[in-house]
Amino acid sequence: MSEKFKNKYRIPSNRLRGWDYASSGHYYITIVTAGRDRIFGDIINGGMVLNDIEQIVYDEFFKSFEIRKELFLGEFVLMPNHLHAIVILDKSKCTDVVELHDDIVETHGRASLHQPTFIQFQRQPKSISSFVAGFKSSTIKQIDDWIDSNKLTMVKLNKNNPLWQPNYHDHIIRNKTEFQHISDYIIHNPMEWKEDALNR
Repeated sequence: MSEKFKNKYRIPSNRLRGWDYASSGHYYITIVTAGRDRIFGDIINGGMVLNDIEQIVYDEFFKSFEIRKELFLGEFVLMPNHLHAIVILDKSKCTDVVELHDDIVETHGRASLHQPTFIQFQRQPKSISSFVAGFKSSTIKQIDDWIDSNKLTMVKLNKNNPLWQPNYHDHIIRNKTEFQHISDYIIHNPMEWKEDALNR
């Protein structure tokens, strides 16, 4: 999933060429900590034990869905050094309605897997990338505030001490079978931590 650049782990861009990530759809996303550092707690008996930092990340993730009315959350798990989630972007009140069928995701409106809309590379409002960027930014701010309020000697987060890898991995879920398979993977991820590719 990730590779090294300048001796640091990074996630290469996995954007689907021509796909409008501001369009309605079901997205499987993975966000990884910088250097794959395990800073969010431990897996004990197949379950995550939250530490203070992970609780902040956990709370900020769910808060994202409270303030963004176009987003809905499917399965979600926060692991020691990454998170997985199914994020549903639904703009049915605006332009697009997305339905998961057994064979393919059909989009009604401007977006389509068959006829992709080619867009310039920029972060669009109410898109998956703007959601991820906002979530990352809010977690950094809240953790830094937590460090200050508890008068801790921890180094605060910045470009030289990042919390997250600069990119993220995403996958457009195309049918109900794929949706169920990914949901099952997320649910069982803590129990499979020893074999996880990110547990290295």
